[in-house]
This record gives sequence, C-alpha cells and structure tokens, in this order.
Amino acid sequence: MNICCFNESNDVEKRVAITPDVVSTLKKAGYDVVIESGAGVSAGFSDDEYIERGAVIGARDEMVGRCDIVFALSRKVLDMGLREGAIVIGGLNPYDNPKELLRYVDRKLTLFSLELIPRISKAQSMDILTSMGFIAGYRAVILAASYLQKMIPMMSTPAALITPAKVLVIGAGVAGLTALAIAKRLGADTYGYDIRPAAKEQIRSVGAKVVEMPIEARDVEDREGYARYMGEDFYAKQRKFFEEILKDFDIVITTAAVPGKEAPKLISEEAVKRMKRGSVIVDVVADRGGNCVLTKPGETVVRYGVIIIGPINLPSQLPYHASILYSRNLANFLLYISKGGAINIDISDEIISDTLIMYKGEIVSKKFKELIGVR
Repeated sequence: MNICCFNESNDVEKRVAITPDVVSTLKKAGYDVVIESGAGVSAGFSDDEYIERGAVIGARDEMVGRCDIVFALSRKVLDMGLREGAIVIGGLNPYDNPKELLRYVDRKLTLFSLELIPRISKAQSMDILTSMGFIAGYRAVILAASYLQKMIPMMSTPAALITPAKVLVIGAGVAGLTALAIAKRLGADTYGYDIRPAAKEQIRSVGAKVVEMPIEARDVEDREGYARYMGEDFYAKQRKFFEEILKDFDIVITTAAVPGKEAPKLISEEAVKRMKRGSVIVDVVADRGGNCVLTKPGETVVRYGVIIIGPINLPSQLPYHASILYSRNLANFLLYISKGGAINIDISDEIISDTLIMYKGEIVSKKFKELIGVR
C-alpha cells in the first residue's frame, strides 16, 4: 500500500506530516512512501533525505491516484482529488465546521481525525493535541521573553538586585503546564490558573503557585478531562477577577479552550488598561478567537502600553520538531491499526471508534456524531 504526504506548507503552516525518520519505520512495516517534492523543505527536510530513507518523490498530479493512505496536517488534502476509498489520517479539525466533512461521504473516503483520540494511556503515543501542546507552550514562553522589556530570572549584580519576572499562565492543559515549566526553568516567578480542580496539583507539580478565584465552580470538565463551556455569567466573573490580579504580572500566557467552541473571553479591555506598561500577553488560542478581547489573530499589537501577541498555529513556528512529533503520532496510529501492511479496522477498539469519523463514506465516530447533531 502507498502512503502519501503532500506539501501543505503556506504562510502559517511550515510543518510536514511525514519526516524522513518515519519513512524508515513505515517501510519496515510493509508500506511504500510517496512524498510530494518539496513537502518537507519548510520544516528543514530535503527531498534527498527522504530518498535516502527509501521514499519516492513525486509531483502532486501524479500522486493523487496512487494514494491508498494519506498522512495529513489538515482537511485541505481532502480537496486534492484523492481516489475513491482512500484512507486519510491526521488533524482534520472536526470541531471547526464539522458538517463540512459530510461533503466527502459520496467519495467513500475513510477518515481518521486524531484530535478525537481518547485520553487513555495506550493512546498517548498517538495524541497529536498533546504533542502540539508541548510545542505551543514552549514557543509561547520564548515569544513572551523576546518581547518583554525585562530580564526573566533574578540576577544579583554589583549594581543592583534584579527581581524575577512574574508569569501567569491561564489554562493548565498540556500547553499551559509546559509554559509554566519552561518559564520556571528561565527563572520566572510562576503562577497558574485553571477552573478544573485536578489542575491544581498539576500546576504545583511544575513548581508554580496556584491562583484561585474565590468562586466555586461545579461540573467544570467533560468525560475526557477537558474544560466545559461554563456560560457567560461565569466568564464575566472570571473577567472581573482577572481585572484585579493581572496588574501584578509581567507576562500572561492564555491557553484556555473549550472543544468545539470559540475560546472564552477571560481578559477584558479594563484588565489590559490596569496592567503595567511593557507587560506581555501571549494568546495561545488566538486562532480560536482568543482569551483576550483585544487579541488580533495573526498580529502583535500594543494597547495601553501592553504588548498583545496573537499567534496562529504556534507549533508551526518550530516546524522541525513539531513535524517529528506529529509524524510519529500518525505513524504510531497507523501501526496500531495495521499488521503486515494491511489495515484492520476494529470498531470495538476505543481508539479506532473514537477517531474514525467516516468509514467508506459512512459516519462512525460517536464523538463526531455528537458534533454534527446526529444520533
């Protein structure tokens, strides 16, 4: 069977879905690998590196009819003229306009969306959200540090004692916890906030202090451990809370997200007004509307002396390692569902049933059915 990888790079996407090291793994498993010419260049991988590992380099129009399996960064590959019955594995973003994916039913495609991977131990090596969260959290801190007009660590000099920068991370998922850990390693005084009770110990585990809002919240997470949508009344209380405390911080990194919904607005214009001049906000979820009302997705703006960064696709800003992690997630998933180069789709398997949006044109995933309102 042929596994294909197309060049999906553009102004905001620099990753590639298959890296040269994974080609060797796939070849050993019995697959042939076809890479579109130049697919890995923006991530730091040349065509020659793929050829050395046993891949075939081709042009897109020559490849599409040969693809049995496609490793994808986004659903854009679904519009590249794939043959009927092809299998697509990758980040198909089922939470964003999920009904759009129904357009491909007639082409009898089989679609696996790894954003829907269950949060269980045996699925960790296939979890693209976790892998990209690590990258995003790291990059957010580095971005903030590059814009901050201060040093981050405490420094004792003959002239004066430099106090450490104070960093607050809102949202303690993978990206948030990684941001806290990296900021701590840089010497910052770190603080974390999350509405989920279980997150408190996780925040402490990376050496940060817990910031708590004096309002009890119930039923704050879904069965997968993600934060639930809490309603505008609750978010209004959060905004008031942050208006009081953000003035104490030099860097604020926001990562709060609710699957299938726009990012909740947690930082008001009033909160930004009260912050110290030269402070930095990095809104990691800018591409989902942002946690700050003043965020401009894809832009860096200054409001009331505060630098507000709204990056889109943060993992793509570190495409080399982001591609390696992503590619290994997809390869691990394929090897899990196949033996000897043949796909075995066992619907009784939780990992397969959750991620299998469509099987030969038929909607399968219960999670996806919930998103499109079908029982």
